[in-house]
Amino acid sequence: MHRLDPAREHVLGLYRIIVGFLFACHGLKTLFGLFGAKSAAAVGSWPGWWAAVIQLVCGVLVCVGLGTRVAAVIGSGSMAYAYFVVHLPTGLFPIQNGGEAAVLFCWSLLLIAFVGAGRFALGNLSVRQRSSEPAPERATVQKVQNV
Repeated sequence: MHRLDPAREHVLGLYRIIVGFLFACHGLKTLFGLFGAKSAAAVGSWPGWWAAVIQLVCGVLVCVGLGTRVAAVIGSGSMAYAYFVVHLPTGLFPIQNGGEAAVLFCWSLLLIAFVGAGRFALGNLSVRQRSSEPAPERATVQKVQNV
């Protein structure tokens, strides 16, 4: 298993991109009636339209890797809500009640929230720029130690 470790961050980044993209597609389908939807959700309707906004915004943020952990937690929570409020009343198991996508998105996004964005995230750009410049406190401490 240690042979796979060097690829961990790359695979995690690709996983995040795919999950975010698919989550955003669900939002686009509901908001704009795309991808085979029968119709678009009425603007402001509860909970469908609001869930679609969360799916689209959080999906895009997760996909590009900006605010990944926060977006993933919000998206995961919305899918947990969808499962317990919409799907569970019609059957116990996701295979019975049509809630497979809600469960998979819920747990996939929760995993991303815990493990982070991985590679290829736009949020990593600002971290790299900050880490390449010495922090003012460190520079002062180093000067004092050299004296």
